[in-house]
This record gives sequence, C-alpha cells and structure tokens, in this order.
Amino acid sequence: MKTPTPMTKSPRAVAREALRLAQDALPVYTSARSRKDFTAHQLFAVLALKAFLKTDYRGVAQFLADFAELRGDLGLAKVPHYSTLCYAAGRLLKRGRPSSSSTGPPCPPPVAA
Repeated sequence: MKTPTPMTKSPRAVAREALRLAQDALPVYTSARSRKDFTAHQLFAVLALKAFLKTDYRGVAQFLADFAELRGDLGLAKVPHYSTLCYAAGRLLKRGRPSSSSTGPPCPPPVAA
C-alpha cells in the first residue's frame, strides 16, 4: 500500500514544509501591534517542529539554538523565547476554543533566575 505523502525523518524537511504551508494559509503577522520579531509563518513552522520532535516549548527553543542550519531554513535571526512559542500556539492552534475566551494557553510558569 502506498502512502499518499512521503514520510520524512528530517526535522529540516518538516520545518521547510510547515513554513511553505503557513505562507500559503496565514497572514504574515497575527496582530497589527506585533513587534515583528517573528512572522506567523516562522512561529507556525517552529510549532510544527515541536510536535515533530515531541518536545516542549523550551526543548524546541534549545533545539533551534543548537542548529544554525535550521534557523537559516526558517529565516530566524534569533531564537524565539519559549513563552513566545506558547502564546503563538494559543493564537495559531486554537483547537476549537472560542476566540472571545479570556483564558490563555497553558504556558509553563517562568523559572526564577
């Protein structure tokens, strides 16, 4: 039996494909008041990478910090903070939540330095 889409074990391939799909489906920025450090496309691709790697927000941020080639594939000048990824997940991956909901995404509490 043939699979309809080719499977990959490459994080770079997953990130590039997620970025391409996001560019076709999402606006560049999700807020008019965005600082414009990262596009919605880049954040979506990082969240797809997080799911692919089966890690948490801090884990994918560390993965990006360790691999310059992956940051280059996504056009990231710097690594997003894990909380940025958490809040982006709340905006981009709503999972059926009403948009008027006052509850935020389940982000981990910050670690005291």
